[in-house]
Amino acid sequence: MQEEFLFSGFGGQGVMFAGQLLAYTAMDQGLEVTWIPSYGPEMRGGTAHCYVVMSDRPVGSPIVRNPKVVVAFNKPSFDRYEALVAPGGLLVVNASLVEAETLRTDMDELRVPATEIADEVGSLKLANIVLLAAALTARPVISLDALKHGLELHIPKHRRDMLEMNYKAMQRGADFTRQLQSVGA
Repeated sequence: MQEEFLFSGFGGQGVMFAGQLLAYTAMDQGLEVTWIPSYGPEMRGGTAHCYVVMSDRPVGSPIVRNPKVVVAFNKPSFDRYEALVAPGGLLVVNASLVEAETLRTDMDELRVPATEIADEVGSLKLANIVLLAAALTARPVISLDALKHGLELHIPKHRRDMLEMNYKAMQRGADFTRQLQSVGA
């Protein structure tokens, strides 16, 4: 088993934290993991992306040409990475910031209004957790219980006051995806 995720968005959207959280959680589950970050010219406001590769065997390369899952936090990320999703893969899109829809028919697209959901939970900064939970609900390579435990273990100390809001954001992202799945969208 090998799963590859690419997270991409503007600096400051929590792209790196979403990737790190997935990587740490997978590692806590006994998987082999790589996490490779890449930043644009500015950390906050510039572009940022990271790859997470998880496997039950040693990972051959931390960078993947056609990841199975791409999580696009914004329109530039959608434009850049939509074509790279592996056939049969999943493109998770922050529908709050991306109006465009894929024309590809060889992959699944999950459109999540993550920014609106995060705002309803209480902080726009939680859109990353909404998207991560939505992605893992659609492609359950790591359980949400494991992700919750990973969050407890790995959230930075200066963000521990947001732990309950993160749990709510996870739940809302998962619930949104389950609701879509139940109506066959």
